[in-house]
Amino acid sequence: MKSAYDVVVIGAGAAGLAAAARLAEAGRSVLVLEARDRVGGRIWTRHEPGLDMPVELGAEFVHGLAPATRRWSEKTGKAVRDVPDTHFRIVNGQMQPHEGFFEHVQRAFRRNSHLATDALSFADFLDTVVKDEIPPDARRSARIMVEGFDAADPNRASARAIVEEWTNESLLDQPQGRFEGGYSSLLGGLMRELPAGLCKVQLQSVVRKVTWQQGSVEIEGHRFDDGTPFVVTAPRVIVAVPLGVLQAQPGEVGHIVFDPVLSAKESALRGLVSGPALKVCLRFRSAFWEQIDGGRYREAMFLHGYEQPFTPFWTPLPEHAPLLVAWAGGPRVEEMNTAGTAGALAKLALQSLESMLGKHQHIADELEAAYCHDWQRDPFARGAYSYVAVGGGTARRDLASPVADTLFFAGEATDDEGEAATVTGALQSGERAAQEVLNSWR
Repeated sequence: MKSAYDVVVIGAGAAGLAAAARLAEAGRSVLVLEARDRVGGRIWTRHEPGLDMPVELGAEFVHGLAPATRRWSEKTGKAVRDVPDTHFRIVNGQMQPHEGFFEHVQRAFRRNSHLATDALSFADFLDTVVKDEIPPDARRSARIMVEGFDAADPNRASARAIVEEWTNESLLDQPQGRFEGGYSSLLGGLMRELPAGLCKVQLQSVVRKVTWQQGSVEIEGHRFDDGTPFVVTAPRVIVAVPLGVLQAQPGEVGHIVFDPVLSAKESALRGLVSGPALKVCLRFRSAFWEQIDGGRYREAMFLHGYEQPFTPFWTPLPEHAPLLVAWAGGPRVEEMNTAGTAGALAKLALQSLESMLGKHQHIADELEAAYCHDWQRDPFARGAYSYVAVGGGTARRDLASPVADTLFFAGEATDDEGEAATVTGALQSGERAAQEVLNSWR
């Protein structure tokens, strides 16, 4: 079976859908191929009966100004609701307010940003360049934050990239928020921008090979459900799959063969890492943490226990609902992966929570359900989101660069405008790639 479209988009995550919407707006016919049985990629919202807020198995927060995400929120009619920035941390066995450390770190980073080179790891930057300006406890907090917030290994992550991100006023110095109704509201808005007469979204379609020459692409794949092969042709293709999929090795599920080989992308792919993260959403009979210790955690957003496998936990504020999210990123995820099953991960999360809030609270007895998805073991994700490795200075820009006005690239890993590793980065990368396609015809 052969079909012809103006553009084929590989991947129906936020980047792929945003690209398709922009192309459709310009009157181009688009086929979107998606390996999963759903759209959204690393956005995955569950709506559970009896729970007043969505369960986000993937992306959850809107970070900072996030212009592309907030623009789409206006289109969908769903607001981005700011969340409070209140933190508690366990100190000497007791949960205490934990405020101010990040501002201290930011000031030191800004003073020494010129010394945060691409050849230096974030760990080395902390231990050498700012060692005398940031006390040991704050440096330790910074290490744990880079593992959690950036899903990065401090020993592998580029100091320049992390320092630029953490001193970016549009990202971390602004309120964080959640998409009203969950990120599925955003996906609904994107899908409504794809008219049936111009766009087709084909799910359960695994791309195996992309054969290309300038101005012509042939895409081969098979249906994930029954193995039926398909072949599609187009003059342009936008590759909007996650970084981890582009880095997959021959023989691994999800690996895409490019013929000819994309030799121009090899350096970029070596300069980026698909960071691991684990997220366990714990649903309880009640929001018990709002009542314990005299209600001191009722307005707590984040609970930190640095010695625990999972840190931090966060609450559903500004909503008050019986849901806590356990998070782990970076190297500690590799240590926990031996747990394997969702049940084992939930048990680890409960143990972490009990260590922070006290076993006398009988937390396990309050648990009703646990929801999780292991993104690094997902063959069509192979990680949570990307970070720049030591020496990977121009990797994002190089990965985004079109090839022969025929192959175009989108996805959060390709965003070089300060929003990488976020939904906003994915959205604006898709819009950028679509505009590059349109410009190639002009």
